[in-house]
Amino acid sequence: MYPLLRNRRLRASESIRKLVRETELNPNDFLVPLFVVEGKGIKEEIASMPNYYRMSLDELEKEVKKLWQMGLCAVLLFVKVPDNLKDNAGKEALNPGGLMQRAIKTVKNCCPEMLVMTDVALDPYSSFGHDGIVADGKILNDETNEALAEMSVSHATAGADFVAPSDMMDGRILTIREALENEGFTDTGIMSYSAKYASAFYGPFRDALDSAPVDLKNVPKDKKTYQMDPANRFEAIKEAQMDIDEGADIVMIKPGLAYLDIVREIRNEVDVPVAVYQVSGEYAMLKAAAEKGWLDHDTVMLEQLLAIKRAGADIIASYFAKDVAKLLS
Repeated sequence: MYPLLRNRRLRASESIRKLVRETELNPNDFLVPLFVVEGKGIKEEIASMPNYYRMSLDELEKEVKKLWQMGLCAVLLFVKVPDNLKDNAGKEALNPGGLMQRAIKTVKNCCPEMLVMTDVALDPYSSFGHDGIVADGKILNDETNEALAEMSVSHATAGADFVAPSDMMDGRILTIREALENEGFTDTGIMSYSAKYASAFYGPFRDALDSAPVDLKNVPKDKKTYQMDPANRFEAIKEAQMDIDEGADIVMIKPGLAYLDIVREIRNEVDVPVAVYQVSGEYAMLKAAAEKGWLDHDTVMLEQLLAIKRAGADIIASYFAKDVAKLLS
């Protein structure tokens, strides 16, 4: 008891603070999201995500080499598909010469040891901007799962190490796992977006890929029938456990900061690695506040990421990954 115990003794200097620090960040914690577009020599800034870019394949190659030199060893690929290639079934997603397939090969050719994860969902390919096939005003679950399984096999064929289903259809992990097994891709992993909430934090991301739901009759206006209700906690545990039972190797919670209670709940309940996606809205808010001079960018960034790791994240997908790696070096 006080005065025999004085907690401030362990805060008295930077050296003692470092010695007893419980949570630390390092580049190996991070998964780097990358946005890919058609063309050559393209590196265009995303207006709602300052200092983050859409890149053509030649620029992607340069970026991946830089990331590897910085100690960042894993990327998560997303593609912006031209409107003329979009339809309700997402057929372009299965094109062996499609943008995602070429992006996977580009990364593996220039940096074979880089871990490549791929987004598996129909929204970048959908003429309606939904993660599933639309019919009669509803998102079809089982038909979508079959498309996602084919997409996953296509990504694995191109060289992906992990597929990352971000759709939130029921049963899609089992459908994907069985399809991968049947095609001989027993070593291809699955990182499941297990607790993906119907969040308002995704706006800048949808700008980046032009993947927001369209406003048309008989098309759902939002994704609330398949993404989770932000009010729910126990449902997230059930979703994560079901995905693990169906073959998920890693489970993910999305978004990050507003859902740290969910991160801790799932970390306490599961025995697989837990990933957290610090989403575009979280990135954009800090960038905007720092630009106004209202917050110190680097200090707040590190505090946010420490909070995510402290809550239980083993992996953090973050648009700040490069910034953090520079600071840590």
